[in-house]
Amino acid sequence: MRKLLLIITFLIASFSSLANDKNFFHEAKELFDDGKYEDSKFLFQRNIVYNPKDANSYLYLAKIFKVEEDKEAVEKNIKASLLLDPKNEEAMYLLIDMELERSDFSKAEELKVDFEIICLKMCKKLEEIEDRLNAFKKKDAS
Repeated sequence: MRKLLLIITFLIASFSSLANDKNFFHEAKELFDDGKYEDSKFLFQRNIVYNPKDANSYLYLAKIFKVEEDKEAVEKNIKASLLLDPKNEEAMYLLIDMELERSDFSKAEELKVDFEIICLKMCKKLEEIEDRLNAFKKKDAS
């Protein structure tokens, strides 16, 4: 019994250290912050392989694809991030921004309502969103 317990403890320790070795998020974020988008993209994608429920990796991939101007990949990664973490303010803001750029103001208005509910840190962005929506309404009225 003692040997079995020792083996189980060893296996758990091995798997947890393996999992820690497979978390590439922090290194990828440092590369992202340094503007090394290709290298960070590779590590974020690698992190998703080992941690498929890491909403922040999807969020940062969306940011990278936005820099690369790949709108389809941006949307895919934002939606994945929001699916995993519906209260992710930054992902929600990026989705609203995308809808505003597409001129889908009704969708942006719907998302703004959801953003108002979840915002804690980025509530100042509500004013910017509202200004952009109002600019459209004024333009549409004239």
